[in-house]
Amino acid sequence: MDRFEAMTAFARVVETGSFTKAAETLQISRTSATQLVQQLEARLRVKLLNRTTRKVNVTADGAAYYERVVRLLADLDDTESGLSQASAQPKGKLKVDVPSPLARIILMPALPAFHARYPELQIDMGVSDRTIDLIGESVDCVVRGGELTDQSLRARHVGDLQLGLYAAPAYLARMPAPTHPAELENSAHRIVGFLWGRTGKTYPAVLRRDGAAMTIQGRYVIAVDDGNAYLAAGLAGMGVLWLPQYMARQHVADGELLPLLQDWHLDPMPLHVAYPQNRYVSSRLRVFIDWIAELMEEHAPIDRH
Repeated sequence: MDRFEAMTAFARVVETGSFTKAAETLQISRTSATQLVQQLEARLRVKLLNRTTRKVNVTADGAAYYERVVRLLADLDDTESGLSQASAQPKGKLKVDVPSPLARIILMPALPAFHARYPELQIDMGVSDRTIDLIGESVDCVVRGGELTDQSLRARHVGDLQLGLYAAPAYLARMPAPTHPAELENSAHRIVGFLWGRTGKTYPAVLRRDGAAMTIQGRYVIAVDDGNAYLAAGLAGMGVLWLPQYMARQHVADGELLPLLQDWHLDPMPLHVAYPQNRYVSSRLRVFIDWIAELMEEHAPIDRH
C-alpha cells in the first residue's frame, strides 16, 4: 500500500462524501479508491468510514484522523516545494473559479505577470457566475461577489466593488432618464435582471441619499446568470444596469453607457476568495489569493468606511 495515496484517497472521500466522486477527482477507478481506504483501515485497525448503499459518513475516529491527514498532506506538499532553491517557488496545479467579467477585464491582462512570478504554477480556471460545489468539483477556491452565507467555507475579503446605475443611449432614446429611483420600480422603465445563483432571483439594488434608502428590484424583459451576457444586454439597450465600475468604465468613456441617478449611491458589493473550511491553505493557493488581493487593491480597494 502506498500510504500517501491511501491518505489522499481517504481525505478526498471524506470531502466529497462519495467513493465515486473521490475517484473521479483523483482520476482513479472507484475500486482502487475503495481498496486504498480499506488497506488504510486494515493498517490502522480502525474503522474510518461508515458505508451504506447511498452515502458515506466519517466515523469519530475517522474525523480525528482526517484532520491530521489534511495537515500532513499539506505539510508534505510545502516541504517538497521547498527542497531546493530551484523548487522553492510554489508549483503544481490550482483549480479555481472566477466571475466571467473579472476574468476578462482584470485577471487575464494581469496573468502574464503572475506567470512570470510563479512559472511552475498551472491554473485550471473555470469562468462562470454559477454556484460551485468546491468539494464535489475539487475546486481549490472561488472568487465571488456578495455576502457569503455558506458556513462550510472560509473566505478572505479582498475588495469592494463600487456600483453605479447605467443605461445605453439606445435605451434612453426610448425612455427618459429616471430622476428618482422609484421610477425604476413603478413606471415603464425596465432593468436587465441578473439571476443570483444561490436564490435564482434577480439581484436588487440598494440606493442611498441623505439617510434615505430604497431597494429596487425592477421589472425586466431579460434576466441572465452571466456577467458578460448581463453587460451585453445592457449595451443592446434592453434595460437599466447596476454595474461594478470596473465593468462600466471603458463603456462610459466610449459613450456606450451613460451614468444615471449620480446623486444616489449604491452599497458596494464585497468581493471574497472562498475555499473549503477544512482545507489547508497550500503555498499554491496562498500566492493566488494574495495575487487577487493585490489586483483588487488597485481596481476595487476595500471600502474602509
